[in-house]
Amino acid sequence: MFDKSYYDRLSRLKIAIDKKSSAYMQGSRKSNRKGSSAEFSDFREYMPGDDMRAIDWNAYARLDRLYIKEYMEEKESTLHFFLDLSKSMDYGEGKKKSELAGELTAALSYISLLNQDRVIVTDAGNPSRRHKASGGKTGFRNLESFLEKTGSSEPADIYGAIKGFGRMDPGMTVIVSDFMNEALTSGDTEEFSQMLKYLRFMKQKPVVIQVLAKEELDIELTGTCNLIDSEDENSKIRVTMDSQTIEMYKKGLNAFTGEIRHVCEKNGATYHMCSTAVSFDKIIFEELRDLYLR
Repeated sequence: MFDKSYYDRLSRLKIAIDKKSSAYMQGSRKSNRKGSSAEFSDFREYMPGDDMRAIDWNAYARLDRLYIKEYMEEKESTLHFFLDLSKSMDYGEGKKKSELAGELTAALSYISLLNQDRVIVTDAGNPSRRHKASGGKTGFRNLESFLEKTGSSEPADIYGAIKGFGRMDPGMTVIVSDFMNEALTSGDTEEFSQMLKYLRFMKQKPVVIQVLAKEELDIELTGTCNLIDSEDENSKIRVTMDSQTIEMYKKGLNAFTGEIRHVCEKNGATYHMCSTAVSFDKIIFEELRDLYLR
């Protein structure tokens, strides 16, 4: 999806995952928990029950006291992606929302895999379509192939896909969608809120990325138009796009995205709205910078 120089730039980044949201396994992500990796941390005085193999006998010879060498434990994290691949994500003239969603998933997955984390991508409309990747660049090539073959799917039931996943290893869950479903667009955020609470219960760091098309954010339609629901071709509405109608639409859209942001903040989730009108470079290196370690 990207050229070599872009991959080189991505390799300088590292996803920031809360220590409470990480599995304690051998990996390359440093933890503050003491363990047995190769990176030395500190000494402490020996206590009964400590592993005798960790004693520093050179220190004992100098000080006549027993000291234990402590090391920084390394841990591997899991990043879950739940992708909305429904027909509404196929919207956009220059770049479709689904294209941006795939690119975002690919870039963040590459960063994670390069740091020896694991990545699991699930189609929220068809949860049986799932790809698990690990093993750095080799794992990414297979994941990239999976993403390139993705097409339109059934309407996404994101909460259902998450609950149906079962036990999740602690880590980060990234949800990529336009969230254009009947409940949210009508102001009903109860299920959305419950989903975020469930993810926190499952020791996940929830990240919500709302992808919208340039044409949804900057209305250029004029005159009388027939608007067809991309999820249901039998659902149509005839509307005259004058200044008053466009102003009403903008207010409604701001209320819609604002409420999603509010629910995310209330439930400890990170929210980002990404537009197909913005350069991918700016999205990855500027707009999403709070997802990376500094």
